[in-house]
Amino acid sequence: MLQLRLRFAVVLLFAAAMPAMGAGAVASTSLYVVRHDRWSRDDEHDYSAFIQAIGDSDCGSLDACLRSPANPFNGTDAPDYRFESDCADLPYVLRFYFAWKRGLPFSYVSAVTTADSTSEDIRYSHAGNKVAARSDVPGGVSSGYRIIERIRAEVSSATYRIHPDARRALYADFYSPAIDPKSIKPGTVVYDPAGHVAIVYRVDPDGRVHCFDAHVDYTLTQMVFDVRFARMRPADGAGFKNWRPITLVGAKTMQDGSLRGGHIRPAANAELGDFSLEQYYGTGARPADEAWASGGFTAGGERLDFYDFVRARLGGGKLVFDPLKEVHDTTWSICSDLYYRSLTVELARRNGIAQAPHPGRLPGNIYGTDGDWETYSTPSRDARLKTVFKALRDAVERFVEMDARKDTAHLSYAGDNLAADMLKAYSQVERYCVVDYRRSDGSVARLSYEAARKRLFAMSFDPYHCPELRWGATDAAELSTCPDDAIKQSWYAAEQNLRNQIERTYDARMDFNLAELQAPGPGKGVGSPPDTDVRSYLESVMKRSGGEVQPEPARLP
Repeated sequence: MLQLRLRFAVVLLFAAAMPAMGAGAVASTSLYVVRHDRWSRDDEHDYSAFIQAIGDSDCGSLDACLRSPANPFNGTDAPDYRFESDCADLPYVLRFYFAWKRGLPFSYVSAVTTADSTSEDIRYSHAGNKVAARSDVPGGVSSGYRIIERIRAEVSSATYRIHPDARRALYADFYSPAIDPKSIKPGTVVYDPAGHVAIVYRVDPDGRVHCFDAHVDYTLTQMVFDVRFARMRPADGAGFKNWRPITLVGAKTMQDGSLRGGHIRPAANAELGDFSLEQYYGTGARPADEAWASGGFTAGGERLDFYDFVRARLGGGKLVFDPLKEVHDTTWSICSDLYYRSLTVELARRNGIAQAPHPGRLPGNIYGTDGDWETYSTPSRDARLKTVFKALRDAVERFVEMDARKDTAHLSYAGDNLAADMLKAYSQVERYCVVDYRRSDGSVARLSYEAARKRLFAMSFDPYHCPELRWGATDAAELSTCPDDAIKQSWYAAEQNLRNQIERTYDARMDFNLAELQAPGPGKGVGSPPDTDVRSYLESVMKRSGGEVQPEPARLP
């Protein structure tokens, strides 16, 4: 734990040391050469191992991952090239990189349009998207580095927003797999239709799914699959996705054994042994698309919600929680999220965004935009963070209720005071979780986990606010270094209801000026935040049962 705690303490050093962005020169030996007409079972197995090694290495950026011992091809790349990726690019860059190093074929969706031909933002299209173009990557023509840059330029989160049962001439790169341990494995992609993508790198025996993702500042983060990944309409393409098998046909075999020319044939859904739409429509009869949410989920003869269903299926068919492990691991996950949030806030300070005048209006939608707001703001990241804080609070209450009714079928706990033991597990992490941030004058402020939780709904997502407000400071001494003028302070106050909201509403109009935001109306958030206080809840349970409430743990300086 101490090692991880120290990692949080050096966040500022990491951010300050980030080099200038850019691809740099490439070596002439970097040619992408195809030597096989398809990915074999061994190739897919090794790709899964490749992804798992990267996830388990806990590296902080794609470049660091591919330069590390976790990468079996480490040492084969040009030293002056920097691997970069945001969340949408990451699965494509890693998949192509592996194909390049192994001489495997590659093809990808290079353009999409809205399924209903509207002109709305294709990243958040209401009716989903359709494939407009596919690009086969020819062998023996171009550098792998140049191909990566081309892929990054043509892929976005909109590429994933495709109906899982779309039957068109051009296939999507992914298909919807069965929720089964043989199908959900390292390398599986998870798409949140709110515009975020992650890659599965490990599935625990109890069905807990671990993922990593990338961000616009090119950092990598880790998380578990849970309510942070919204379940939405099939047209939005949400959920788990596996790479569609491809075959290179009509290629010419060259003297050196490489393959030139030909074209890629993607496998149809009917050819895939584990293709399934159950994650969208449930395990019973398929409802109509407009009634997709009415589909139910059953595992082990028990009706479950979707997230419990995934845990049960991937955990061998039975839903069992170890409450102490759940509390411990989720609290660490939240601590990691706080750490990674600090990188984005520091970038906004260091690059002068926090010092810039506040624009006259918010973006059309604060969750889905571009430019400086997309790079430096945190409304979506903060909403996911708030969601998991709330989910942890809800989970401990659920476990207490399960314990009270002696639900040993679903609860793996052998002690005699669950509330006290969960509080100990929570406190063990809380003690070591410390996040540092730089104030406006460059001095360092330190936040404990509980201090951050108490400030959660005061933390500004707005990149034009000072770092002190970005971290929800209310103390006069801490705020004394914040230079924000009266206009910025007014924006901060007016955005409170948006901060209270944990749902990401991508279809709401939000381009308000200050006066409009100050007036009541739709699209402006909610009046009060949800309860996230795990400690107070568990202490109240202990008091009701006559137990002794332990004091808050002393924290490391």
